[in-house]
Amino acid sequence: MPKKVDRMTRVNELIKRELANLLMTGGFFPSGMLVSVTEVKASTDLRNATVMISFLGGKASDREDALREIELRRVSWQHEMAVNLGFKHTPVLLFKVDRRIAAGDRVLALLEKEEDSRRG
Repeated sequence: MPKKVDRMTRVNELIKRELANLLMTGGFFPSGMLVSVTEVKASTDLRNATVMISFLGGKASDREDALREIELRRVSWQHEMAVNLGFKHTPVLLFKVDRRIAAGDRVLALLEKEEDSRRG
């Protein structure tokens, strides 16, 4: 029997997909840098949503510029989401940097380095 997905999980995924699409079509990130929406947590009344953004590659200054650009586009993206998703209330977006993927990459690199030193 398929697992039942609750309403908030579906809403969070819809918002995540819509924002990922807006990020892809924005075209304002430097080449060599990947920006992704890793998680969305909307409040049950849909007034607010915390959006976790992950940056891979690029310089620290590029990542800061990209986050500033995302913040500048927040209101227009909220409007586009209202039109595209048709929610009664479109949440106010709060963007936060998700460092979990970068931290995981560092741990894997350290483990690989340790493994190489044991072989060599």
